[in-house]
Amino acid sequence: MKQKLLLFITLASLMATAQKGGTDMKTLISTAADKVEAKTIAWRRDLHEHPELGNQEFRTAKIIADHLRSLGIEVKEGVGKTGVVGVLKGAKPGPCIGLRADMDGLPVVERVNLPFASKATSTYNGQAVGVMHACGHDTHVSILMGVAEILAGMKKELAGTVKFIFQPAEEGPPEGEEGGAPLMIKDGVLDNPKVDVMFGLHINSQTEVGKIKYRTGGIMAASDWFKIKVKGKQTHGSQPWAGIDPVVVSAQIINGLQTIVSRQTELTKNPAVVSVSVINGGVRSNIIPEEVSMLGTIRTLDTGMQRIIHEKIALTASKIAESAGATAETSIEKKTLVTYNDPVLTKKMLPSFIKAAGEENVIETEAVTGAEDFSFFAEKVPSIFFFIGGMEKGKDPKSAFPHHTPDFSLDEAGMKTGVKAFLQLVLDYMQQAATPAKKGF
Repeated sequence: MKQKLLLFITLASLMATAQKGGTDMKTLISTAADKVEAKTIAWRRDLHEHPELGNQEFRTAKIIADHLRSLGIEVKEGVGKTGVVGVLKGAKPGPCIGLRADMDGLPVVERVNLPFASKATSTYNGQAVGVMHACGHDTHVSILMGVAEILAGMKKELAGTVKFIFQPAEEGPPEGEEGGAPLMIKDGVLDNPKVDVMFGLHINSQTEVGKIKYRTGGIMAASDWFKIKVKGKQTHGSQPWAGIDPVVVSAQIINGLQTIVSRQTELTKNPAVVSVSVINGGVRSNIIPEEVSMLGTIRTLDTGMQRIIHEKIALTASKIAESAGATAETSIEKKTLVTYNDPVLTKKMLPSFIKAAGEENVIETEAVTGAEDFSFFAEKVPSIFFFIGGMEKGKDPKSAFPHHTPDFSLDEAGMKTGVKAFLQLVLDYMQQAATPAKKGF
């Protein structure tokens, strides 16, 4: 407690000095990020060792809530099942800024040799699984906890409100459950007080530490999940002519689906992906089954292309099946929207990224075909979602293990860039909102 109080006093002193012109905000933020770095690393290692799946983040939520309360921040628990929301009201009037960190781990068995490697297990959709923070959500929580501590120490100088949103189930809730950003929104996370803008970040294992990647407009794709059920006629494996083989039909459909992107989609407009990831059918090697089902994902960055691809998938599956005397039923579930960075807000806040990381380290990136349910927040309020580097300096990105894999790992030095970026965005936005010429974005 004494150490935390000392940090508060130091930050308040620095803030007062900055306002008088004795030091700039960039120096203040850098000093504050240095002071909290050791804590963010310690939090991250603890969370990494004890990951929890979506809608089960009970331990994680308690750690967050206890920390926020210790800072004097108003806390609400159980938002979107296990989500935690902290509200910090500055002493001066101003906008309400939402900062988001996702909390959940993945059903992945860790292979990284770390003293704090996960050995956790759980059940995912009825199946026993290992659990790992294989996407970096442990770093996101730790970064936002550090930002909350720093901003709580600046409360008297803050011109506005900061809403710290710790979100469960970003990777998707268990089957049959609601969860993630949509449920938090349904539970009123953007209200009381009403959020004016949102900022979210994601660490990346193949981007060098110290760098920030951003994009105006669509930065991550919409994610849709499809299921195709192919029905044929069961027969003995030695007499395929006596039945209708749904296995062969399914193989033809899978190949046909690939031509939707390669031959029927305007790829110069935006990228798109159609992938079949699961196929199930049959019980014995000498029985041609009656039915085969397949599951897959669609990734798009344009709503027009999304609609066309949905139509083409259903048409391709049904017509190929029909040509063999089989039938194919297609269902498509929309999972996430395009993660969209408001162009006006992005342009206004680009200098904040440059102050946080240096102009040479701020990179405009290409769109990513991965998906993010931060997109639901961005649909409701002007938002920016960006990436920070988590790969050690000088490493070849091709040799870095990607997200959602058992060997995924991060350089913890990258978290400080996230702390600085969040702080710079909050303080700059408040300052701009307080200046008449900067209002209206």
